[in-house]
Amino acid sequence: MPASITLIRSGALADVAQYAYAATAPSNARLIFLAGACPLNEDGSTAGVGDYAAQAEKAIQNMHLALEAAAAGIDDVISTRVLVASGQHADLVTAWDVVRAAFGGHDVPSTLMGVTVLGYPDQLVEIEAIAAVVD
Repeated sequence: MPASITLIRSGALADVAQYAYAATAPSNARLIFLAGACPLNEDGSTAGVGDYAAQAEKAIQNMHLALEAAAAGIDDVISTRVLVASGQHADLVTAWDVVRAAFGGHDVPSTLMGVTVLGYPDQLVEIEAIAAVVD
């Protein structure tokens, strides 16, 4: 885990969450606010139409590219919000499993939400993130 981010857990909260409940960055950190990473191919078409896992994987790939452009990496992410266009718990879990695996031991505070619709045709998943880097 990078020295710039501290993940915080509390014994007073349920231990069933697969993420830290809070995170901090030092005052000299540069914050990076990423637009929602979408499952779009380079040509603008939607990847993995109808497939929650494939779209989550593509969104993670695109998030990596955005982080790289900001001179950051996935270990610099301090929080995420995962949006899944579904009212079915199983679909949310499918997308979450991909996101969780991508972050590995860097289990940042996260919110998983079912939403009605997302912005691009056939889009099922979007991942927002905030990162913190000490230059």
